[in-house]
Order: sequence, then structure tokens, then C-alpha cells
Amino acid sequence: MSGTESTTTAAVTATRAEYCVVACAEAWRGAGEVLASPMGTVPMIGARLAKLTFSPDLLLTDGEALLIGDVPAVGAAPRVVEGWLPYRQHLAMVATGRRHVMMGASQLDRYGNQNISCIGDWARPKRQLLGVRGAPVNTLNNPTSYWVPKHSTRVFVERVDMVSGVGYDRAAAAGPSASRYHRLPGVITDLGVFDFETPDRTMRLRSLHPGVTVEQVLESTGFALTAPDEVPYTRDPTAEELRLIREEIDPKGLRDREVPS
Repeated sequence: MSGTESTTTAAVTATRAEYCVVACAEAWRGAGEVLASPMGTVPMIGARLAKLTFSPDLLLTDGEALLIGDVPAVGAAPRVVEGWLPYRQHLAMVATGRRHVMMGASQLDRYGNQNISCIGDWARPKRQLLGVRGAPVNTLNNPTSYWVPKHSTRVFVERVDMVSGVGYDRAAAAGPSASRYHRLPGVITDLGVFDFETPDRTMRLRSLHPGVTVEQVLESTGFALTAPDEVPYTRDPTAEELRLIREEIDPKGLRDREVPS
């Protein structure tokens, strides 16, 4: 059904940002009692939406060191604090797989190798970025998804300039110690949803956001992307999900700054 208009009410009224929120929320469906670590405005809204709907056991933080028991609006202080999560304990949760992080990426390749460190040759980079940070530990120990608010050939590249987060090819090459708990559930962008459910563990187009075509995605991707003959649309947000997003989680509309309509 790629390239056709959805006829549901939600598809008419929901913004591109709201489709992205729902797609991010789906990453935590069935996650159980794990720590959700969303990085970015839309993933943060998505994690809170998941908590309020189909994944009530998710653990959320205030973005710093507190576990929160309620789901406040983005930017608001929590009313219920369940505990303290110091950095040492946070790392213990990462190392034991009790966390699902959704990270950003300056570059991603077809196998899911991520770069957030530098652009250009390591010996003389053109741009210095965040640095490797916790990306290797994240990708080798707990589920790691990615959020890219602007899908382009600058991000989706044939080969990353430096590996920060480990992709499927490198995890396999390193052996069982690296691949045993390695899992990249998916990639969400402003154009669609992607996964690595192919025989060679390369990126595949799973769904298109309404209004996006397969051709648009392929043109915006710097490597050969697997695309099925029939690509479904990302599911529509329900009326209740739209209400929660607009009235309770993000009443200031911060999502539209990250993904403009």
C-alpha cells in the first residue's frame, strides 16, 4: 500500500511528528520491567506514551538520576519519585541487559554500525562530535534502537567514519562474547521505520510514514536498502494516543520542533 493515501481519521489529523512518536513508542512494546532510555524529544514522548498505554511496567527517569513513578509532561517535574538511580547503578542495569536505549546517530551504515564520534578520517577529522561515550557497552549488552529526525544520505552512509555503536557484522566478527546479547530492534526516522530482519542482517524498510514513498526513502539512503514489494504504512495513532500526546505528554508541541509538519 505504499504511495497511497490512508483513509482513516487519524491519518488525516495526525502530524508526521506524531507518527514518529507512535513508532518510537512501539519500540518498547512488550519490553516488560526494563529501563527506557530515550535520547531526543520524540523518543522521550514515545517512551512516556508506551508507559501510559501498552507497556505500563516500563521504568522511566527524570533524565538525570531519579526513577519516576508518574508520567509528567515533557519539561515538567515528576510528582512521584520512586528511587535514586546513581550512575554506578545505571551502568549495572546496562551491563545486565535491563535497559532499552534509543540513541541518536550522526552516521549509520547498512549493518547498524553507528558513529557519534567524528566525521572524516580519525587521524584528521573534519568534525568532532560527542565521542564514543557509552555506545559500545549499550550495543553489546542491552537492546539499542536508533532515532534519526532527518533521514538523509549524510546519516545513512555506506561506511561510518568511526564505529561507536556496534553493528551486526562487527558483533558477529568479534564472536559470541560480542554477539550473544547484541540486538538492534529498529531504527525510526522522519520517513519510516527500519529493522535488520534480513538473512545478512542488513537494514530493511519495515514501514513508511503516511505521505512518504519508497522512492523518497531510497533516494535519501546512501546504501542499498532492502525494501519489500509491498511496504505497509506505520500504524495510525489511536484517538486516545493523540489525546495523551497533545494534552498530557507534550502540550507545548515540542515534537513539532524536532519533526516539522
